[in-house]
Amino acid sequence: MNKAEARVPVTVIVPTLNEASRIAGCLGSVAWAGEIIVADGGSDDDTVLRAKQAGARVLELPGAWIADQRNAAVEAARHEWIFALDADETASPEMADELVEILASPTRDAYRIRRRNFLRGVELRQGSWGRDWVTRLFRRDRRYLRSRVHERLAPGPEPGHLRATLVHVPYRDLAHQLAKMRNYAEWAAADLAERGIRASLAALAGRPVLRFWRTYLLDGWWRRGRAGFIDSALAAYGVFLKYAFLFERRPLRDGRRDRD
Repeated sequence: MNKAEARVPVTVIVPTLNEASRIAGCLGSVAWAGEIIVADGGSDDDTVLRAKQAGARVLELPGAWIADQRNAAVEAARHEWIFALDADETASPEMADELVEILASPTRDAYRIRRRNFLRGVELRQGSWGRDWVTRLFRRDRRYLRSRVHERLAPGPEPGHLRATLVHVPYRDLAHQLAKMRNYAEWAAADLAERGIRASLAALAGRPVLRFWRTYLLDGWWRRGRAGFIDSALAAYGVFLKYAFLFERRPLRDGRRDRD
């Protein structure tokens, strides 16, 4: 039996919500793990069933934020080391061998992994999407900071880096992309509102434009032709939508909305 075939002493944690079409592929890529826990946020499709069929232990947490789902799974983990994965990600075939080596004599308390991001079947190699490193291997005493979107681990010592990668396909199709953008924009607006930030006219008008040109020109998406233009426009729309939702949350004055 080679190292990749052996059970790796980690607990893989995966937060899910309506990922029936992708959960089997995600979990199949980490079948070498000693334990897999899926923390489901209230799926109304076959996500839970398919996760169990793939051998995962499922925690059902209806309505929980992603950070809460991850933290609950960490709490329930049997192993000292946690490998965090999303349902739209798969681990590269080399991951198991490298984890066996790393965990035999770890030099850090956490490790970062590079994500290879694919959009419309093409890997994004330019800009921030091409330099996407995420901390996904860590000791179980770490926890995620509570936020609705872009959850991240609480600060800790400088992490190491793995050679193996993750493949990330964030959207199944355009309809899924638009639905996901809407949800994330509304959640992000709620986070901003709780921090006392308001949607100024400058933010509503300027930030989407800046996002478009940063993505299209600085990130080099113009090289992708029409697809790059479409995705840059969608990125700008996502920013506009976030501030539009934030504007909708403006406070009431004398029973009426503040006109800003």
